[in-house]
Amino acid sequence: MASSSRPVVGMNVDFLPATKTRHAHVRINVGYFDLVMQSGGLPVIMPPYTKEEDLTTFLNMVDGFILTGGPSLDPIRLGMTKHHSVQPMPERRENSDRLLVRQLMRRQMPLLATGIGVQQLNVACGGNLIGYLPEDMPRAMPHADPTCPGPHRHGVLLQGGSRIEEIYGEGEIRVNSNHQQAIRQVGEGMRVCAVAPDGVIEAIESTDPNWFCIGVQWQPECETASALDMQLFECFVQVCARQGQSVALAA
Repeated sequence: MASSSRPVVGMNVDFLPATKTRHAHVRINVGYFDLVMQSGGLPVIMPPYTKEEDLTTFLNMVDGFILTGGPSLDPIRLGMTKHHSVQPMPERRENSDRLLVRQLMRRQMPLLATGIGVQQLNVACGGNLIGYLPEDMPRAMPHADPTCPGPHRHGVLLQGGSRIEEIYGEGEIRVNSNHQQAIRQVGEGMRVCAVAPDGVIEAIESTDPNWFCIGVQWQPECETASALDMQLFECFVQVCARQGQSVALAA
């Protein structure tokens, strides 16, 4: 638990291995830490640790965590057939993220998962994925469009009585969308809280009312996100602040 008066929010990063023309490095969309700061939190970036003890030390310093977006999960590691259009994330990041998600779940730390993060969360809970949407669900609406000059967007229907509906309000919202894989079967302890008009699952949340754990398939951190997405970050940071205060009082 952090000692700062502001809640400290950890976030993972995308890892890019070395090539003949560049050194290995990491990257993260600036929107993640900008929105955390605008919401009153203090963002801290976590390297792709591969040892449990390093992850434990880092998580002891933060009040909540954001699982960021990135490349697709490796279908072969999930027991699925690899499609030529799916470019999986580097092994180092996937190994680190697997360890990370398990620790976050054990701690029941306030958690916001976006993009690939919601899929990682679902898999860790025992759920599974659609390996390649255009072929596995040929009648589905487009969920990514590389030819689009701007961000691809579509509607999302929020489920009544869900935590995410409390944050966004009732009805339908429009979101940024850029994914080839999606949740097929929801993992244990999670429930669907938003779907696209074609039935593709767009968000899940914990069934435990005491654990703030929301995963969205869209990118609420992007510059083109709606003002409603800011409310998601604000609510998350507020929960992190209460979590930090509770731990401090108990210490």
